[in-house]
Amino acid sequence: MTKLTVIKTGGKQYLVGKNDEIYVDRINSKESSTISLDKLFEFDTEKDRIEIGNPLLKVKAKAKILEHLKGDKIRIFTFKAKSRFRKRKGFRASITKIKIIEI
Repeated sequence: MTKLTVIKTGGKQYLVGKNDEIYVDRINSKESSTISLDKLFEFDTEKDRIEIGNPLLKVKAKAKILEHLKGDKIRIFTFKAKSRFRKRKGFRASITKIKIIEI
């Protein structure tokens, strides 16, 4: 590992390197399009160099959208004791698989 960076998308932060594939919250762009992501800081392990943004770095990381997916199903059960009340809800998050092409 030579160069790593922390990117921010969807209110979350991810530690990534070049050619990494990660799942993030849904990004409203077409598949196989390139997007730019905000970089919080980056560091190089070979040169022992760290760049920290205030709050962001001026350069951006580029990523390619590979596909749009749905996440795992989450089931929520609610009940009230001694009254026979039961309720079940479900939820599947929309996610996007992206590949980091440039840091």
